[in-house]
Amino acid sequence: MKRRKFVTNSAKVGLALTALGGYACKQAKKEPEKEVAEMGEEETMEPFFKLSLAQWSMHRMIREDGVDPYSFAKKAKAWGFTGLEYVSGLYYKELEEDNFSEAAMKAFIDKSNAEAEKHGMENLLIMIDGQGDLATPDAAERKKAVENHYKWVDAAAAMGCHTIRVNLSGAEEAEEWTNASVDGLTQLATYAKPKNINITVENHGGFSSNGAMLANVMKLVNMDNCGTLPDFGNFCMKWGEWPACDDWYDRYKGMKELMPYAKAVSAKSHDFDENGNEIHSDYVKMLKIVKDAGYKGYIGVEYEGSGISEEEGIIATRDLLIKAGKQV
Repeated sequence: MKRRKFVTNSAKVGLALTALGGYACKQAKKEPEKEVAEMGEEETMEPFFKLSLAQWSMHRMIREDGVDPYSFAKKAKAWGFTGLEYVSGLYYKELEEDNFSEAAMKAFIDKSNAEAEKHGMENLLIMIDGQGDLATPDAAERKKAVENHYKWVDAAAAMGCHTIRVNLSGAEEAEEWTNASVDGLTQLATYAKPKNINITVENHGGFSSNGAMLANVMKLVNMDNCGTLPDFGNFCMKWGEWPACDDWYDRYKGMKELMPYAKAVSAKSHDFDENGNEIHSDYVKMLKIVKDAGYKGYIGVEYEGSGISEEEGIIATRDLLIKAGKQV
């Protein structure tokens, strides 16, 4: 499923969230890019989860406005986050020019690590796209796709991440998809296990957005370093003419099915009402599902809307998570 298309507007919103600063692995003196707003005592209560930022929330800034992808750590810190979720595709321009050579990958790793350390941020995971179909029924092509992901497993390990997120696409028949997915994931998770890297699958279109089917794949793989990255909003199994979805899977049912295998969680957002609530997903209901599953790790903000700027959307999603977190 292709990522959403947005309109980016300028914004003057930037808050450094002191309540969340203690979660960073390497605490650094806060130096927000913009003026920090004062918060009342009730707003500094810590939620049951930690907050990370999915770099995809900045993809229009990077691809259309010329923002340096290596400014990710600096900006995420200024917006009040402590964890970083990288997106491989936002670095492909330079990496593909050098055919993903060892030198090019090392440069990506070294620069990302330096920026994370400089700003006291924690590298958590890398979202991988465009490296081949891990669920293709063609065994040779599937093996090639698995091997294409090796460099990202190695990069994640070198960056201190715990996870990479992959996609399961390729087969068009349910049983064939299940069998190919189990094989592709087993191969990749076997490579990643001695490196202490988790392989996770997001509900990201097609059969992967069917919570029961993806949960069944995890059950069949049955490896402790293979799991899910449940996303609040990515439960469209078949897209019509964008942005219409022809086949939605129940998102709350899907979250319940995927959370037992979760290694990370993504809070997707698109549109907000006048009270700051996301109109497509009930965040209180979603967070209750997450909490009831015993999850206490990072939840990643991933704004994909078009009604407000990316920066405003990131802040709105962050604030909504904190507000909703107090109600569960």
